[in-house]
Amino acid sequence: MELLSVLKTRFEKNPSRHAGIAWDAVAARLKDNAVALGALLAMEDSGGEPDVIGQDDGRFLFCDCARESPAGRRSTCYDAQARTARKEHAPESSAMEMAAAMGIELLSEAQYRALQELGEFDSKTSSWIATPPEVRALGGALFCDRRYGKVFVYHNGVQSYYAARGFRGLLRV
Repeated sequence: MELLSVLKTRFEKNPSRHAGIAWDAVAARLKDNAVALGALLAMEDSGGEPDVIGQDDGRFLFCDCARESPAGRRSTCYDAQARTARKEHAPESSAMEMAAAMGIELLSEAQYRALQELGEFDSKTSSWIATPPEVRALGGALFCDRRYGKVFVYHNGVQSYYAARGFRGLLRV
């Protein structure tokens, strides 16, 4: 399968992202796992460049490792409620809707910061992150980027969307 070849090549080119993890173990977990392969293909097709970034409870963690927020997932507001509440110029989708359709989850702030320890991401773009319910209830959502060698967390109204803001996803396999 072509996708597995792309994933293997990326895995082998970036060993610092997954120290102590063998490709054969990852490939064995992916073999015959149509749901995971479908999610990874959606991540790849939308520009995410997924790669293994660690393990959690015995599951491999795949994350979008494209240098900038995936191009095929930009110009989205935060969630469906925000999208449908827009009176004008509503985007076609939202970060939460797209992630659900792809079978992935938005990164948390901690996961985003951990990803930034593996490389420099979002130096020209920004990415929506999972927003705590108490912030969302007040009409806000969080996003992150990396500028000046630092990771910043910001807030915006959930209905906002920008050409340079997308989202990064996480898949547990």
